[in-house]
Amino acid sequence: MGELQFKNSVGRFLPEDALHYCYTLWYEHNFTFKIKKKRASKLGDYRYDPRSDKHVITVNNDLNPYAFLITYIHEVAHLVTYKKHKRQVKPHGKEWKDNFKYLMLPVLNNKVFPDDVLRTLASYLKNPKASSCSDHKLVYALNRHDKDRGVITLKEVSRGQLFKFRERVFRKEELKR
Repeated sequence: MGELQFKNSVGRFLPEDALHYCYTLWYEHNFTFKIKKKRASKLGDYRYDPRSDKHVITVNNDLNPYAFLITYIHEVAHLVTYKKHKRQVKPHGKEWKDNFKYLMLPVLNNKVFPDDVLRTLASYLKNPKASSCSDHKLVYALNRHDKDRGVITLKEVSRGQLFKFRERVFRKEELKR
């Protein structure tokens, strides 16, 4: 697959200014890339099959372009770490963190990310976690760019206001801790 074909199949999921870089990563690291339907348990995945000697990366199709890009690079960092260290290091250990930061550098700019996401992402990258979802500030910044903005966060609910969560109704009260 050439760059134009890659852009045509993946372009709608990524920020435009990151497309060439994502293609370069795919081309240089020679992996199978699949876009999957929403999965409740994960945003993306990296797998290596030693029988076929194939690396496979998947990313969920329901992510906004910024979350998709972060997840894509997160998974490529797993591939790079595996190629260098096999299974001798922790999946989200120092080696993976260093690779993730290094791979994020070319897209860490205002051409790719809006300012609110860029500032929060830069802070997150000082010590990235296994999941970008574990950083509530990053999740909030990314969620503000979702197409279906019908979802609100608890932070946006006023004290005393009723809200529905998983078919149950709650009232937001004063924070106790």
